Amino acid sequence: MKRRTFLQTAGAAAGFGGGFSPRASAQKPPAPVTIVLDLSDPVASLPPAKWAVTELFNRLQKHGVLVRLVGSVAASGRGEICIVVSGPAFKAPAVMPASARPPAAPESFSIANATVDGRRVIVAAGRDARGIVYALLELADRADYEESLETALQIQPRIVEQPANRVRSVLKAFVSEVEDKPWFYDRGAWNDYLTMLATHRFNRLNLSFGIGHDFVNEIRDSYFHFAYPFFLNVPGYKVEVSVAKGLNEKPVLLTDKERERNLSLLQYISAAAADRGLDFQLGLWTHAWNFDEAPNATHRIHGLTKATHAPYCRDALHALLDACPAITGVTLRTHGESGVPEQSYAFWKTVFSGIIATGRKIEIDQHAKGIDAQMIAMAEATGMPTTVSPKYWAEHMGLPYHQASIRPTEMPKVEAADTKGALMSLSNGSRNFMRYGYGDLLRENRRYAVLHRIWPGTQRLLLSGDPLLAAAYGRASSFSGSAGVEWMEPLSFKGRKGSGLAGGRESYAGVTEFNVRDWLKYEYTYRTWGRGVYDPSSTPDARKRYMRRTLGSAADAAESALNLSTRILPTVTTAHLPSAANANYWPEIYTNQSIVIANAKDPYSDTPSPKRFGTVSPLDPQLFSTIDQCAENLLKGTSDPRYSPIEVAAWLEDLAQTSEANLAAAPAGATASEVFGHWAVDIGIQNNLGRFFAAKFRSGVIYGIYTRTSDPAALEEAVKAYKRARDAWKAIADVAKKVYRPDLTFGYTPQLRGSWQDRLPAIDKDIAAMEKSEPAGSPTKATSAIAAALSTPHRETVTLDHTPAKRARSGVAIPIVATLPEGTPGRVTLCYRHVNQAEQWETMPMEPGGADLHAEIPATYTTSPYPLQYYFEIHLDSGGATLYPGLPRDYSTQPYFLIRRG
Repeated sequence: MKRRTFLQTAGAAAGFGGGFSPRASAQKPPAPVTIVLDLSDPVASLPPAKWAVTELFNRLQKHGVLVRLVGSVAASGRGEICIVVSGPAFKAPAVMPASARPPAAPESFSIANATVDGRRVIVAAGRDARGIVYALLELADRADYEESLETALQIQPRIVEQPANRVRSVLKAFVSEVEDKPWFYDRGAWNDYLTMLATHRFNRLNLSFGIGHDFVNEIRDSYFHFAYPFFLNVPGYKVEVSVAKGLNEKPVLLTDKERERNLSLLQYISAAAADRGLDFQLGLWTHAWNFDEAPNATHRIHGLTKATHAPYCRDALHALLDACPAITGVTLRTHGESGVPEQSYAFWKTVFSGIIATGRKIEIDQHAKGIDAQMIAMAEATGMPTTVSPKYWAEHMGLPYHQASIRPTEMPKVEAADTKGALMSLSNGSRNFMRYGYGDLLRENRRYAVLHRIWPGTQRLLLSGDPLLAAAYGRASSFSGSAGVEWMEPLSFKGRKGSGLAGGRESYAGVTEFNVRDWLKYEYTYRTWGRGVYDPSSTPDARKRYMRRTLGSAADAAESALNLSTRILPTVTTAHLPSAANANYWPEIYTNQSIVIANAKDPYSDTPSPKRFGTVSPLDPQLFSTIDQCAENLLKGTSDPRYSPIEVAAWLEDLAQTSEANLAAAPAGATASEVFGHWAVDIGIQNNLGRFFAAKFRSGVIYGIYTRTSDPAALEEAVKAYKRARDAWKAIADVAKKVYRPDLTFGYTPQLRGSWQDRLPAIDKDIAAMEKSEPAGSPTKATSAIAAALSTPHRETVTLDHTPAKRARSGVAIPIVATLPEGTPGRVTLCYRHVNQAEQWETMPMEPGGADLHAEIPATYTTSPYPLQYYFEIHLDSGGATLYPGLPRDYSTQPYFLIRRG
């Protein structure tokens, strides 16, 4: 007998997979419900609104509620609960209290009580069809998770929400034939998944193909890699796909039946998204078709030449868009990893013409790496909505603000040359600063939209969710007029690069059944993320009711613990990033980098030389310092206002300890459920990851002190700290091997597969090397520096009296005035920069003038198409240094101020 998995248990609670369990029959039967839908209402009668009415109707029926659908309030019974569905004009009925009206913003909604003709009425009103969908799915979600229907329909106070971001997208990637075909072909799972996205206020799904590999020579699993011929035959071309069956077997052709099935599913998914009011984005990340350099490719494309490549792609894209009228946008990787050399403007102009030929509005979204003004202008010239989508925090998930600077590795190279015809001529040349951030895209006079894409490198396996982080991401996603955010879902790259295993999408040990609803594990993550990015000020009700239903009396303890543990890995990646590529660095299952041995064999090719733990750059080097810099500062007594690895270590230790204490507060009888057990495992793993990195940061700093002083006490303490890190990792491995599979595959290289226990030998090897370290010179005592590296640093909190500048005119100087708190003498430096990551920050000491400190950003600097950002460094006369506004410990606000042009 198969054991009940986490997904099945959670799915039953959520109403997915295996059937919804109606409320206990012993409860008082719920009152009948009448849903009022006036089809003369121009908004409420739109297809997504009518779909949502049907969804609410069916969900209430599952709970044993007698439901009727009528056209007016007058047709409802006096003893019934009446739910009125309305657009902003309130056509049904014509008179409603102003308090029931939704906000003016698109996609906003309100749910309010009213009394009409002596009847109790719940008004579910939306500014548009999407707003109505959100209002009705909110009622359905309340019915599913509240203790009773009576509680679910007590709308007190009224619910009013509106979006902070125009685009709130989820990217779902097909990267593995063996692991992804089952969910791709499961229509029932798609229905539930899309409903879940709409329930949590996401408004777009990006279904992406061809993102499984970066370069042609590494291709293994090539199903959908060059997607067009997997969906359709294009008249005028004889393009076919052959399927490799083995070294000595003759390849066979992909059948028309399979091709038709694929197209049918794409049509179904995109239409089902449209039913729910979701935009559907088709991601086509690769246009490479010749796989001759890939001996392990599972599928090969035949019938194309260099001459017919661009026309075929144009006509195939046109045919695909015509066959799927619900597709609203196309995401294209137009840099060299698309398989097309950069600066191939004629090729992309031809492809774009296939979009124009559809005759309908279709967004062109270009991935930002290597992009230049000519590529953007070509997209704009089509007359279609144009978007550029840069990576947010490289290929990882950093803290919820836009990094103040990119790493030196990514800064513009003065000597860079754009060698035309080279695959990565711009990405490795003059546009290399576009690899891992927004670069120079956020100029005020842009016509294109900017959408920030969060890649799945930091957290893609373990459960995560924190409403404070989600709300902060929601506020940061519209930074400098950005359109919003696209979040690559958990498990995005599971089975990537040909590493897929049969049944491998299910990561738990002892489970052989393939579960196409693996997203159910992350329902709390979606719930928190979607609602936080939609409305950062939304109430916690939706999370709380889900948690009560799912984890009972352990809900509060488990949630508060998860919220804190969720902050650990984004903190690590922000402060310490050995590689910006998620194909190299996987902090969840970290491949150990040597503290001791420079240039040791490891996957971290973009660590600065000499490549070792101490030289690793923070992902935001403007606000965080390195291991080696910290060791130097401690020895010299230098006050660095940036956040040090020792401070970060203390944060991680505190997060882990507090999270663990919160989890331990769960009532004993509530911890026996399997769902709680899986939550506890993932929370515990993340807490021990925090302890591991905290101890390794301390060890790295102290070892840096040792290499500079040869103090044997430093070596002794560095080894002790490293062994504490090892103990934390061993605790993870001991728990994980009982719960998770021994081979978790996100790629075929060692750093992308395996499990936690596989990483212990490299840690042990480096500890042994550290223990054998020989002093480089005569020992010098470093007692105070060692003590500081083992301490919990105290950073002064200094709140300047400062009114932030909000708007500025081009060519006009900007005066900046700030005042130190009374009795806190010190020096203040203004740090400012255009919102352009290709530029360096400028600094200016603030001069006293009366009781205030003054500085002025010069007019010559404001003559720019870019907004400005600024913050302050404070050096106290009493010693110590800090930043203002800085990062609060809950990461809820931005560490700098923004000045828009206007």
